[in-house]
Amino acid sequence: MPKSLFGFVFLVGRHHQIAIAALSIVLFLAGTAPLEVQRRIINAATDGGAYQTILFLVLAYLGLVLLEGLTKLMLNIYRGWIGEIAVRWLRKSALAASERSGEAPFDALAEGVQLSIIIAEAEPVGGFVGTSISEPLLQAGILVAVGGYMIFLQPLMALAAAVVFLPQIGFVPLMQAAINRRVETKITVMRHVSQSMVQHVATNDALDAQGDRIERLFALNMSVFRIKFTMNFMMNLMTQLGYAGIFALGGYYVVTGKTEIGTVVAFISGLSKIRDPWGELIDWYRDLKVTQVKYAMIRDASDAARLQEDEMVEDTAAADAMEA
Repeated sequence: MPKSLFGFVFLVGRHHQIAIAALSIVLFLAGTAPLEVQRRIINAATDGGAYQTILFLVLAYLGLVLLEGLTKLMLNIYRGWIGEIAVRWLRKSALAASERSGEAPFDALAEGVQLSIIIAEAEPVGGFVGTSISEPLLQAGILVAVGGYMIFLQPLMALAAAVVFLPQIGFVPLMQAAINRRVETKITVMRHVSQSMVQHVATNDALDAQGDRIERLFALNMSVFRIKFTMNFMMNLMTQLGYAGIFALGGYYVVTGKTEIGTVVAFISGLSKIRDPWGELIDWYRDLKVTQVKYAMIRDASDAARLQEDEMVEDTAAADAMEA
């Protein structure tokens, strides 16, 4: 297996990653068009524009939304297909290693690791392959496109909205590092659970040890939940502060005649469009860090299995040579 996670990504399907990246670019480039149409609809309605103009803009808005939704649907299905191909590859590799180890003396630890990889570990790693390139490209593209549009409309309001996201750059990596440590421990404990199941040992000590592992898994999962949902709470709080800043500054600009009501509505919609890709980008970063830990453990297990197989081949060759 490749040394790095992204080496595995390109091994499974580099040409498909290029196609997915192209779809992502199309999607984020079209992301600002509905915002501009919304702004024009509100301004036409408040300025007493012709109803035919408003109706035409509404139809244009619906067409853009439909096109954007269909493109995203195609992208998601394509990414899911690539992810499943990667999952199948990992599972078949683990099965092949299991078949080879069947010819060797019984190794409960190796069998437990292979069982854990096939049942639990392959799916999240393979699933990440489908989103590894396209997701950050899409979400970062939306942030840049929508952010640039907001700066074009009203730079100061855009700055007020952007400031609330800055603290997240500090606390998200720290909290994610704490989650990663727990995920690594969880995988190790799960492998020991699988090892114990393969051994079929039913003594009281073995059952007590298995029960302790289950309790530890529970504690690790609860610890991850606490960190994860605390992070989500802090991110949502930052977003609401952004809305408050837009309402305060936008209301002042409308009252003093420095901007139109349509601009404030566009900013509110724009912040919603920024919040979602920002959250998706944070989720992708969290998945990346967790998946790197999982992939490294699968790779190390694969390397250990291959090393053991090579040693067996060398021992067999040496024995044959001595017999000869």
